[in-house]
Amino acid sequence: MLRIALAVSALALALACNCPCDKDAAKAAATAAAPAQPAPDKPAAATVDDARAFLKAAEVELLDAWIFNDRTNWVNSTFITDDTDLLAAKAGERVMEVVGRRSAEATRFKDLALPPDLARKLYLLRVSTPLPAPTDPAKRAELANLATQMQSLYGKGKYCSDKRNGQCLTIDDMGPILAKSRDADEQLDLWTGWHKVSPPMKPMFQRYVELGNEGARELGFADLGALWKSGYDLAPEAFEAETLRLYDQLKPFYEQLHCYVRARLGEVYGTDKVPAAGPIPAHLLGNMWAQEWGGLFDLMAPEKGSSKAFDLDAALAARKIDEVGMTKIAEAFFSSLGIAPLPETFWQRSMFTRPRDREVVCHASAWDIDWVDDVRIKMCIRINEEDFVTIHHELGHNYYQRAYGHLDPLFRNSANDGFHEALGDTISLSVNAAYLKQIGLIDALPPDSLNPLMKRALEKIAFLPFGLLIDRWRWDVFSGKTPPERYNAAWWELRKQFQGVAPAAGRTEADFDPGAKYHVPANVPYTRYFLAAILQFQFHRALCKQIGHQGPLHTCSIYDNKEAGKRIDDMMKLGLSKPWPEALQALTGEQQMDATAILDYFAPLYDWLKKQNEGRQCGW
Repeated sequence: MLRIALAVSALALALACNCPCDKDAAKAAATAAAPAQPAPDKPAAATVDDARAFLKAAEVELLDAWIFNDRTNWVNSTFITDDTDLLAAKAGERVMEVVGRRSAEATRFKDLALPPDLARKLYLLRVSTPLPAPTDPAKRAELANLATQMQSLYGKGKYCSDKRNGQCLTIDDMGPILAKSRDADEQLDLWTGWHKVSPPMKPMFQRYVELGNEGARELGFADLGALWKSGYDLAPEAFEAETLRLYDQLKPFYEQLHCYVRARLGEVYGTDKVPAAGPIPAHLLGNMWAQEWGGLFDLMAPEKGSSKAFDLDAALAARKIDEVGMTKIAEAFFSSLGIAPLPETFWQRSMFTRPRDREVVCHASAWDIDWVDDVRIKMCIRINEEDFVTIHHELGHNYYQRAYGHLDPLFRNSANDGFHEALGDTISLSVNAAYLKQIGLIDALPPDSLNPLMKRALEKIAFLPFGLLIDRWRWDVFSGKTPPERYNAAWWELRKQFQGVAPAAGRTEADFDPGAKYHVPANVPYTRYFLAAILQFQFHRALCKQIGHQGPLHTCSIYDNKEAGKRIDDMMKLGLSKPWPEALQALTGEQQMDATAILDYFAPLYDWLKKQNEGRQCGW
């Protein structure tokens, strides 16, 4: 105590005069008199128990944020207002904050040897969000608002056509018209009209890219695209190469289909509108994004006499099956596999039709609101074959969601996002004539023909390059390879390169055509759909072998087969707890994705197309 008192007195005296030397002396005295301070303790080395406790707490917090986000987004998607936009943005902002903070805290364990389950959770934590936000609260709020605003712009989008006396059409109004119309002027009007919805999104999208990239870099990724590609248990470069490997297996088939479709459209519209050796104008392919060409089936059917062998649209109407009835039929498919029915809350809380009193997002989607069993679908169902198949697909998501609901939160997802999409599509491949006859929707099997294969190829094979290119465009945008002043040009360069499709009208950088596709403003990674297009046939081939199916692969349906249901259920219950090759092996016995199952499925049609195209100049 005395030494401290003397030191304080000396320091006070020195400060009272204005002598630098005295001040220095006083400081020296004070320093000498002060008790020695112990060196700060080094942080204790992280242990496995620390990592386990951290992850347990993080999962509790994450699950709470994810559930609240899903609840608010459900309300926003089914009741779009300025208020629900704000609520959804705030909920999204909270998820961004929790994921970002917990991911940063997890770096403490990056060099620690961990059990496989904990190491996998730390990996999944870093890649658990497709839209990481910067840690700056203002930027995080800005990004959440941008994400909500872009999706709402899309959901509220309408085109009021002068050619229809000012009638305002939603995207789900325009889809059936494009599919059935053979009037090039009408198709052009609808195509250009819908693509006017997206230009206001462009500055929002540009800023979203900047902020999303900043958030991804804070998590240790080069950009947002690198984060997306890292979610597949492969290095980003290896994953990109894998998608190209799979596409190269199928490119010759797509080129044959493209060649045949172009020639037939040239016969219908004339070679002045559809050149004999070039890309096909996008508005003539029966779909707003030219992503699938099923609307052209009546023009493309190989055997015209049997093209109307059965009409599912008419069968549904004749039996007075409504939207809920269609969904009940899809549920019965899963029940036939030995999988428990959907909970009563599904029927009470789903949205099956477009409400007349409010704006909604009609894009079909499946939801798992409480991450256990509060599963729902959101659709504006139409009584037709397309939506009948889509419902089977969407319920596939719901059953998958429920199957992994018992796992720890970070494992509550499919083996990769392609598996989620593929499961529903695998069920859709069994929605064939044999299945429809078995459940009484058609009275007799149609004559054997190539028509069912052509109908399915116009949907599945036509989709392949589109499924690949959307994220390739975004990856280039995120990396800076495609700057904002080339957004639209780069989009159409990829459309031509992969699809052989050209814009319906002249385009400039004042347009923002990528934003006219839901998944771009909604920030939904799209490569999942390309992978699903591969995996669904691989799943289907394996299941049909396992149940002993005899005959062509496209005639197989797994309906009412409990063995197939058990294999599906076993895979679904793994969730994201294991790398996807292990989940693939559980269902198929294989550990590598393989596109040859598609060639097996469509073999008769592929051979037929090659003969039809003899003498034609294919490619573009």
